[in-house]
Amino acid sequence: MRKILLTLCMLPLLIWVQGCAPATYEIAGYTGSSINPDIPVPTNAKLIENIAYSDHPTLKEGVKYELKHIGGEQGLYPPMDYFQKLADTGWVELEEEQLGHVHFLKKDTTVIAIEIREDTFQITELVKGAME
Repeated sequence: MRKILLTLCMLPLLIWVQGCAPATYEIAGYTGSSINPDIPVPTNAKLIENIAYSDHPTLKEGVKYELKHIGGEQGLYPPMDYFQKLADTGWVELEEEQLGHVHFLKKDTTVIAIEIREDTFQITELVKGAME
């Protein structure tokens, strides 16, 4: 009888804890970014905006995508599998350059910044020599 009573008391707590689990994102494969085909982007990410930086001294161009829950709650949890895919395709993260939600990666002479938010991410290509 005690076990049944204990189970009934714990059931609402278990349901509440399960409901508090963070929402996750899903990546259904990858395609090349519209600003640079060497930058993989999840195929199920929705293009929101193309960004031109015609008068900025260090930023070349950017693109913003939407993918629900890509950055976790409040953008605090970078998508490790996405960063692994970037690494697998030759992008090296410049960890010492990271600024909050913005991660910098380099491949050959190209440097990009990826800003991860809760439901969006933005990829910006920097002008050659901007990080030197």
